[in-house]
Amino acid sequence: MLSHHLKGAVSDLEELVKMSEQDIEDIKHANHEPQFQRRKMKEDMISSFETKKAMIDHEISKLMTSSPDTSLDKLLDENENTYLQKLKTSLAALRDVNKKYAKMVLGVSSFYNTLLERLIPTEMHGYQKSTSRSASFLEIRA
Repeated sequence: MLSHHLKGAVSDLEELVKMSEQDIEDIKHANHEPQFQRRKMKEDMISSFETKKAMIDHEISKLMTSSPDTSLDKLLDENENTYLQKLKTSLAALRDVNKKYAKMVLGVSSFYNTLLERLIPTEMHGYQKSTSRSASFLEIRA
């Protein structure tokens, strides 16, 4: 049963890595719509992973409770140890690709916020933004 949960968790992580890599490619080409469409799939995949991770934790806890003096690598068979290592590797890969994606998203967000500020200048009044300054090149006529 543990092997099944480990295999599923690794599969979910590998799929999340692929989706995040596709997001990186799409953001490079300013192709935002596919990213928005993948968001729900990624949320579902994360939920699925979290469920499998809880099951893995439960199974490992049962094993450790039944044999408290035995190390985990001795309690698990070769297949389970292999999947556990793949799980660690996949988590590290997901962290790395998400870090790269987050940097790109931050850069794009900063660009759009700066562009918007230049088009429609705002001033802060406490916690409220107001557009009291006149725009440098934006003129509205009715």
